[in-house]
Amino acid sequence: MNVKSAEFITSAVKPPQYPSAGMPEVAFAGRSNVGKSSLINLLLSRKNLVKTSSTPGRTQTINFFLINDSFYFVDLPGYGYAKVSREVRKNWGPMVEKYLKSRQDLCAVVVILDLRRMPNQADHDLFAWLAHYNIPQIVVLTKADKLKKNKQARQRSLIAEDLSKNPSSLILFSATIGLGKQELWKAVEALL
Repeated sequence: MNVKSAEFITSAVKPPQYPSAGMPEVAFAGRSNVGKSSLINLLLSRKNLVKTSSTPGRTQTINFFLINDSFYFVDLPGYGYAKVSREVRKNWGPMVEKYLKSRQDLCAVVVILDLRRMPNQADHDLFAWLAHYNIPQIVVLTKADKLKKNKQARQRSLIAEDLSKNPSSLILFSATIGLGKQELWKAVEALL
């Protein structure tokens, strides 16, 4: 994909704040601090379009980015551990669920997992929820550069088995070295 333009459009916490319908959307979901923002920045060849932080839970709204004036990337708040109040965390689930359930233009959800960690209950809940609503998913395993090649393959197989998926369908990714960028774009373009 040749990204000619990528711009932040709006942050939203409820449907009336979403951009007008009519363009395809690809959402990005994952646990807090899984590398979601870095992944989106690398895909778009932008350094700081999506704010990155080492503190879990920085993304607290649904953020819409218009790409090539023809589709949106939607950055969802991370789930799980985050350095935010219990009240804020409590509102995230319903906010994200409402978006995923009601957004007609949603083509797919890129589910981001850390290659070094096995999926937890929250990850399994997300996959079950997406399957229930027939929302296509692309699974990406980030931080692959943190493991040696043979360990990457072994870990990918373990995660695939845990998720009942084919290991080759899980995309190994590293925002640091650019691994998986082209493969992920190919998967996204196929669903746009």
